[in-house]
Amino acid sequence: MLPETTLRLAEVENIIGIKEALGEVSRIQQLVAMCPADFSVFTGDDATAMESMLAGAKGDISVTANVVPAQMQRMCAAAVAGQREAAEAVEAEIQDLHRVLFLESNPIPVKWAMARMGLIGGALRLPMTPLAAQHHAVVEAALEKAGALGND
Repeated sequence: MLPETTLRLAEVENIIGIKEALGEVSRIQQLVAMCPADFSVFTGDDATAMESMLAGAKGDISVTANVVPAQMQRMCAAAVAGQREAAEAVEAEIQDLHRVLFLESNPIPVKWAMARMGLIGGALRLPMTPLAAQHHAVVEAALEKAGALGND
């Protein structure tokens, strides 16, 4: 959707925000600058979420938060508050997860990660398929780096 279309929609009384998941911080900056102050721009791309919130997005609709909710909350709160150093410190712990949770179609990797953490069972319903075995070690390493496996 073009930014100009978003601006027109922002003027409709019952439309109060947008999830922008393009993954381009410049797009977030443009939407924040052109839309009314009472219109909320949220990011939907975890890999650029910190920078997007530092640029004015009001939050993140996150996949990574399913795996490390407390860390995502801390990073988001710091970024929304403009506290770059605090946000970067948390982001360093979880940035690998942003990438590996999209090695295959969402939600396959996040379901595998949550099952590996013991949060959910391993059963999948079609059309989902199991995470390819070649990705298991990569996802597990990101979980370990983030402290999500309780092995710290």
